[in-house]
Amino acid sequence: MRFAIPKESHPGETRAAATPASVARLVKMGAEIAVEADLGLAAGFPDAAYEKAGATIVADRKTLLGDADAVLRVRKPPADEIPLLKAGALHLSFLDPFNEKDLLNQLAAAGISAVSMEMIPRTTRAQKMDALTSQANLAGYGAVLWGAAHLPKILPMMSTAAGTLLPARVFIIGAGVAGLQAIATARRLGAKVDAFDTRPVVKEQVQSLGARFVEIDLGGESGQTEQGYAKELTPEQIERQRQGMKKACAEADLVITTAQVFGRKAPRILTKDMVAAMKPGSVVVDMAIESGGNVEGSILGEAVQVDGVTILGHPNLAGRVPQNASQVYATNLIGLIEDFWDKEARTFHLNPSDELISQCLLTHEGRICHPRFAESAKS
Repeated sequence: MRFAIPKESHPGETRAAATPASVARLVKMGAEIAVEADLGLAAGFPDAAYEKAGATIVADRKTLLGDADAVLRVRKPPADEIPLLKAGALHLSFLDPFNEKDLLNQLAAAGISAVSMEMIPRTTRAQKMDALTSQANLAGYGAVLWGAAHLPKILPMMSTAAGTLLPARVFIIGAGVAGLQAIATARRLGAKVDAFDTRPVVKEQVQSLGARFVEIDLGGESGQTEQGYAKELTPEQIERQRQGMKKACAEADLVITTAQVFGRKAPRILTKDMVAAMKPGSVVVDMAIESGGNVEGSILGEAVQVDGVTILGHPNLAGRVPQNASQVYATNLIGLIEDFWDKEARTFHLNPSDELISQCLLTHEGRICHPRFAESAKS
């Protein structure tokens, strides 16, 4: 089975879907690997390292894709590249399926078996394949460093001959994977950390990392889904949340928002008046910027000043550490491939009825096969 790994074409994308180490594992399994020239250059992986691992370097992108039995990517494929793929080819990548109806129709029409990495279920069996979690961990780390780099003060307390410098206060909204990593990173750097989440069940995790859990009575039902994601709040609950967080934001030097609802637009939880109440020189990092943003006034890809507060809307924070982001993503792909690898035939055995594959396989045999997207993609 021939796997092709093209270089990511999305502007600013630095990650790669394969590393020399992951290529070596695939080759050992009996797969044939072709990678596009300069695939991992931005992540610190030269072509020579891929060749040494057993890959063939292909300069022509059309040839690379056209000869592939399976394609591994980080991001969704450009629409103009779908016709280049063989009918029946396997495609593994993030697909953003809730916002890409046309793309799903195109993949189905081309006869591509497309697996969406963000739809991998959160189960024990699938832990090694959970790309959303691996990338969110790195993004949470990066958010703290990126925010700290824009602060006019240091994070830790420091005793000097000129007196004691007090620690910065960091307020993290959302204690999922990214939020918990942000808490841990900020604490390691010496900041005083407060955190809030709509799911009371995470209070103990927040406190175990040395942060104070901010409790806000939202009224009604909140909590989490079976997959561990925060449930969507009502407009009334969001307003209660805003009022409860306003004081914590006003006291913070750095605010990091991580609130997202899987498959939906991110909730707007920091309003202009909340930002206006913050101290001049403080910083907000909007980690949900790619799904609509949590912060009123944040702009995708930009750092903006609002009433003396810097709001950072930079996407793809995991991509700011591309070597590690590529390593863990490639390992997630290997975990998926190994689980369905036929050792004798040396091929990926795609079983649409498997309980794991059935949740992440979106198109197969000329149709959209995932029931969650089958009807919506036609509308």
